[in-house]
Amino acid sequence: MPLAVYILGLSVFALGTSEFMLSGLLPAVADDMDVTIPQAGLLISAFAIGMVVGAPLLAVATLRLPRRTTLIALITTFGLGQIAGALAPTYGILFASRVVSALACAGFWAVGAAVAIAMVPVNQRARAMAVMIGGLSIANVLGVPAGAFLGDGLGWRAAFWAVGAASAIALVGIVTLVPHIPRPAERPRLKRELSIYADRQVWLSIAVTALAAGGVFCAFSYLSPFLTDVAGLDEGWVPAVLALFGIGALVGTTVGGRVADAHLFGVLLSGTALSTVFLAALALLGHLEIAAVALSFLLGLSAFFTAPALNARMFNVAGAAPTLAGATTTAAFNLGNTGGPWLGGTVIDADLGYPAVAWAGGAMTVLALALTAVSLRLHRRTASSRVVTSSAAAPQAAPSDATRAAPSDAAAPRP
Repeated sequence: MPLAVYILGLSVFALGTSEFMLSGLLPAVADDMDVTIPQAGLLISAFAIGMVVGAPLLAVATLRLPRRTTLIALITTFGLGQIAGALAPTYGILFASRVVSALACAGFWAVGAAVAIAMVPVNQRARAMAVMIGGLSIANVLGVPAGAFLGDGLGWRAAFWAVGAASAIALVGIVTLVPHIPRPAERPRLKRELSIYADRQVWLSIAVTALAAGGVFCAFSYLSPFLTDVAGLDEGWVPAVLALFGIGALVGTTVGGRVADAHLFGVLLSGTALSTVFLAALALLGHLEIAAVALSFLLGLSAFFTAPALNARMFNVAGAAPTLAGATTTAAFNLGNTGGPWLGGTVIDADLGYPAVAWAGGAMTVLALALTAVSLRLHRRTASSRVVTSSAAAPQAAPSDATRAAPSDAAAPRP
């Protein structure tokens, strides 16, 4: 695995810390900016929406720019957004800094994923994506608690300064270690890139990603009150359990990244099925402290076990447009991260209780599981038809370069 891929993972650590750290800083931000906590919470929503909108827009806007240069510009913009947030004198400026940071974050995810994929063979795509996603997992384990610790001791602005410093370190790594990625022989064309959206497998991948992520985060977003109100844990234990979720995520990402290249659909089906089982168990057994704690770890593991495969699958079905493939995956994950908590909030507002949130998340993962099965069936049908066509055409002509270069969904390891 090229060292540059780990530098991209370090960059994602800074991005992920900034994205999630506000959840532990909302009271301090609201008090300092003289706004309500729900208004401060809009800073989180603004970041998520910026990720959904910004990923495809920036992917298109930077389509013909050198990718290394684009990464440098985006991580620089992101770092400046953190500094602007740390210095923000008003809520409006802080809000604007979050939107700018989200746009840069979305663009970096999209372009960075394409760069990581370009630096490795096709049979190491999922592993490369696991390194990047691992940065997000570590952000949840270390970055977010560290941000809360800094916020408590030195004020919420200190957390922004820390992320800005991490962004500067990532910038140095990108400048010195990420190589120049050669431009494709054929100049990228927007019309060709957008043509991937005519493929139903792309839309199936979007739906599966959004539902699989949304199902887990439907429950995870309300895990803190679930642990205290349903499981009866003391509030002091909540950060430790949330960190346990992050450790599970890190383990899941590592294992999933190593297995998914050879067994992509197996990882998708088994990981999503396990998430469904764990969510149902949380709804049924969450009143038991030990069960709630153990299932928090297992949910992190199962959710992030599938993440490398979800990323690799999108690059396989949208190989003609790698930058838009990365952008689309980023948008799909954030659709789930936005839609899942919204569904969970709707369930709570209906006075159905916190266990019902886990059932709602399980319903989303069941849909993801069904759509994955549909995608697998279409994949097998397409593969069978290609074999028949190739067999019929073999006596007349050798396979073309385009056929030989077509990406597979689960490339066999090289001998």
